[in-house]
Amino acid sequence: MAAPNIWKPKYEITNRIASDLTRIEAARVAVETAGLPPAAIAELSRKARIRATHYSTRIEGNRLTLEEAEEVIAGRRRAFHGRERDVAEVRNYWDALTRVEEWAAKKRPVSEDLVKRIAGIVINGKRSGPAAYRDGQNVIRDSATGRIVYVPPEASDVPRLMAEMVGWIHRTEADRVPVVLVAALAHYQFVTIHPYYDGNGRTARLLATFILHRGGYGLGGIFSLEEYHSRDIAAYYQALDVGGHHNYYMGRADADVTGWIEYFTSTLSTVFDAAKQEAMKFAGATAAPEPEELRRLDYRAKTVLALFSRQEEITSADVAVALGLSERMARVSLSEWVSQGWIVVSNPSRRSRRYALRDDLRAYIDSPNR
Repeated sequence: MAAPNIWKPKYEITNRIASDLTRIEAARVAVETAGLPPAAIAELSRKARIRATHYSTRIEGNRLTLEEAEEVIAGRRRAFHGRERDVAEVRNYWDALTRVEEWAAKKRPVSEDLVKRIAGIVINGKRSGPAAYRDGQNVIRDSATGRIVYVPPEASDVPRLMAEMVGWIHRTEADRVPVVLVAALAHYQFVTIHPYYDGNGRTARLLATFILHRGGYGLGGIFSLEEYHSRDIAAYYQALDVGGHHNYYMGRADADVTGWIEYFTSTLSTVFDAAKQEAMKFAGATAAPEPEELRRLDYRAKTVLALFSRQEEITSADVAVALGLSERMARVSLSEWVSQGWIVVSNPSRRSRRYALRDDLRAYIDSPNR
């Protein structure tokens, strides 16, 4: 079987893009060298993930407020009458974002299977398998006027176009294309292909997040790019609309996407500057360097560590919500951490078992809520 062709996006690096890439790099270095305590990073990341979840679903018309979305994510409220779809979208996006950051930390390569798994969680929830591409035509209309905004490629072309996009992403590592540009272009091309009937925008934003995190531009998860897209949705959609015609085959397939990259890099530089300022507030928050056993915790463990910034004890249910796991898998993880010694069982009751951070480690937990 012949290898697929490689997508060849058309763009140029303008002075504006180059300037924004410099700002992004400076902010990234500043955050990485700030010496933030692990718990502070994890808590800032949790807050950013909540905002990302709310604003990314809001872009697609979700009606929950930020506070309501946080209640759903935290498991404090599971239903809003007449807004069951909104609740499911928030829950699914949170679970997908958790997986995206976890997979990026493990340096999983971009593949069609990975993209399908992200879409599967977005569309059908965390227990679903990879989502199959659409098998028919879909049309994007203006929700207010009903006017056709975009006609994506035919379903028969979707597998080829997706393979070409993934092939290009792999090629960018050898060609040393800046990670930020790869994220921007993957975002653009995914929504251009529109491989699903639903969830394309959310999956595109998650794919861009995965690429940024995997490529070293995750900032510990303390930023929410989705929030800035949502602040000016008209500008976001206008930047994506570069083809000159609403039909994929009549302009967009070969469009120059420089304008979209300028929008994306400008937005990301603003987001990174804001994250840098937030990080500087908590730099050096602890009196002494954290023990190595806290520093070497993996992504899941650091996320759980952040829970102790807000409460003295945690349960398997708390961990299940934070990590998007079943309670059984949460208990397995907690047992592992207890054996490692940084978590202890504070209440051994089978019905209400609770866990606490080891006493001598609590001094190193500094909440960004202060």
